[in-house]
Amino acid sequence: MSVEALLTRDYDANPSSVHEYLRARYGPVAPVDLLGVPVWFVVGYEEVLHVLRNKGGIWSKNVDRWRAYGEGRVPADWPLLPVFQVNNSAFAEGATQHRLRAAWTKALAPFQDHTRPQAQLLEQAIKQYADDLIGVLSEGGTTGWADLAAQYARPLPLMVANRLLGFTADRGEEVVMDIWRMIDAGPDAAAAFQRLYASMTELAAAKRQHPGDDLPSYMIEADPDLTLDELARELLMLPGLLDFTASLVCNVVVEVVSNPTMRESLSVGAIDETVNRAALLNPPMANLTFRFPMTDVKMGNYTIGGGDPVMLSVAAAHADPRFAGALDHQAIRSTRAHLAWGAGPHGCLGQRLATQIATIAVQRLFNHCSKLKPALPPDQLPWRPSPFMRALRSLPVQYQLAEGRVPASPAAGAPMPQPSAPAEAAAPQSRSPLWSFLRGLRRAR
Repeated sequence: MSVEALLTRDYDANPSSVHEYLRARYGPVAPVDLLGVPVWFVVGYEEVLHVLRNKGGIWSKNVDRWRAYGEGRVPADWPLLPVFQVNNSAFAEGATQHRLRAAWTKALAPFQDHTRPQAQLLEQAIKQYADDLIGVLSEGGTTGWADLAAQYARPLPLMVANRLLGFTADRGEEVVMDIWRMIDAGPDAAAAFQRLYASMTELAAAKRQHPGDDLPSYMIEADPDLTLDELARELLMLPGLLDFTASLVCNVVVEVVSNPTMRESLSVGAIDETVNRAALLNPPMANLTFRFPMTDVKMGNYTIGGGDPVMLSVAAAHADPRFAGALDHQAIRSTRAHLAWGAGPHGCLGQRLATQIATIAVQRLFNHCSKLKPALPPDQLPWRPSPFMRALRSLPVQYQLAEGRVPASPAAGAPMPQPSAPAEAAAPQSRSPLWSFLRGLRRAR
């Protein structure tokens, strides 16, 4: 069967037009080529939801279920192969998946339950991180130009990751920078991953000996039988969740400055609704990693063979007329029946945390800024090329800080703030790689 190339210039510029072309020509399921590998691409809302729910138990994410992979027909240098070879709960099934997700649920609870002191302290920290980042922007003056993706939206969630992981301030800054290098998939990404895996393994071992008030310690408490390798691989999932959050923050800002309905919802204080609507209109995780049916399955106009790779498109599903046609785009409140957070046995366990970070980020930004004007029209914004994420490479804006609302910026040598850490952990240092990097971005503009 002939297949359509998916990752084209048209797709990078306007994926929705490609989705509609595929839907019109093939129906809810289309045969596509993904960097040289044939894949079934699901664009129908009902079909995507059906696979995510996996009520029949026939859909697996385990790469060993991929027939072509098992037969050696997937090139060893296929660029996306390492994504599917990660051995953690995102790709697990059965008892292993249930065990690992149970550990995540228990470990995240103190940080997602706002009646718990850990969640309250984390909320204070997120606000402080946001104010510090805005403070660095303000060093160039109360008006100016900034890249909100690089200087605000992306560093903020990674600072939260550092705190949740329980690194000390000095070690944590280097880890944050390596997380950034890994997510950007640049020339030093492989070396950054090796350093991160070593850091996570070392961290897991340290937390076994000296538990703290942090995510790794709570995961060990939830499942004492976790091996160091298992724990390290699970902890490496956290940066992915928070990079999703960074993209969501950018998408919210774009929607607010370009969409009158979004501005209205923000002006009446419905910030959680603003975030939800952005996740609906422009989900950061546009396409999900593969599922593999364990038997032949009829879907749309095709029969998908057992072991064939199936990629679910959340972005295309949200635009499916069977779903989008029922939405009221003028309403202040929008549906929660979207799929930006997944669904079923692999649904996102950190949704509340990611939503909280995005909500605080947007709230603090618009509280401190009396004016935010995009430097480019929405259709000219540069997007990061990715088969999975729909994330901005940069978000250039002109800003004006509100009078009397300029936050203090961190000292030149200060480490990342740790509001609940002992005083000695927050002592000034001679060099701060994160703040130096961000100040370098400001001076480079």
